Parts: sequence; C-alpha cells; structure tokens
Amino acid sequence: MTERIMGAGRLEAFSDGVIAILITIMVLELKVPASHEAGALLGLWSVFVSYLLSFLVIAIYWVNHHELFHHCRQVNTAVLWTNMAFLFCISLIPFATAYMGENHFSPFATALYGGSLLLAGASYVPMRRAVERQLDDDPASRRVSRRAATKNYISLTLYAVSMPLAYVHPAITLVLAYAVAALYFVPNAWLGERPHA
Repeated sequence: MTERIMGAGRLEAFSDGVIAILITIMVLELKVPASHEAGALLGLWSVFVSYLLSFLVIAIYWVNHHELFHHCRQVNTAVLWTNMAFLFCISLIPFATAYMGENHFSPFATALYGGSLLLAGASYVPMRRAVERQLDDDPASRRVSRRAATKNYISLTLYAVSMPLAYVHPAITLVLAYAVAALYFVPNAWLGERPHA
C-alpha cells in the first residue's frame, strides 16, 4: 500500500496559494504609464495582450487542477512531487510573459513564451497520471482520463508547433496559444462528462 503523505485539501491549498501569487506577479507587470495621454496607454497593448493570455492559461490550469484533485484519493510521493514540478513549470510563465511583452512580441521572445507554455503543459501530464492511477479501478474515470489525455496531447502539439512558427510571424504563436485556451472552455463536450444532477 502506498504511504499517504497528506490530505489532498492541504496540497490544493498550497497550490492555490502559489497560483494566486503567480497571477499577482503578472498583474504587477502592468505598469501605469507616466503620461496621461491615451497614446501612452495604448502603447501598453502588447503587455496587456500577453497578460490576458497568461491569465487565461493559469486560470485554466487552476480549474483543471481543482477538478483533478477533487478525485485524488491520497497524496503519495508521486502525486506530491509531480505537483511540485508542475508548480515550478507554471511559475516560469510570468517571466516569459513579461519578457514577451517588454520585447513587443519579437520572434525569440514569443518562441520562448511558447516554450514556457509547452513546459507547463508537459509537466501537467505526469501529475495527471499520478492521480489517475488511483482511479484505474473505475471504468468511467478511465474513459474521462483518456479524453483528458487526448486534449493534453493536442495542446502540447499546438504549443510545440507554435515555437518555430514564431519566426514566421509571432502572431501565429499567440493565435495557437489562444486556440489551446479556447479548447479548454468546452471541457464537458471534450471530456464527455454528464452534467451533475
């Protein structure tokens, strides 16, 4: 029997705190312009667009993390450390966001941003599997897990493709990242979940 390290609620609370801090760090990058002219505010459009995308990405991870740990039966070593690795990877998103915004979507900065999203998405997979292994005896959970895995791999593919495409045009990378975010706004349709009674 696997040793139970802590309750899922405690791990969720810690993860929620980290995610809240990441969002706070990102919003602090939205500096108020020194000028009161509208043009100065419009000059921040690149920073705001990158913040909006990153906020969506982190919010989606938070929602999915909450749903995943709602089904977690026990926090074992695999769950604990894969969760920590996931938190480390998403903690890089604020830096990549600020770097891309400050460099006005240069190809390298945008490719780096795509790489940070790819790393975060890749780190979610082992964490999801560590929790799902506890549910292998539930056929309904296995079906939902297969569909969730499909969505994960589609996302990873789009992120991987978006990185070199930043050198074609950075907007392609952002469109693909927004497409991945849009994919997660229809979770029930993709996962085949039935509405709760």
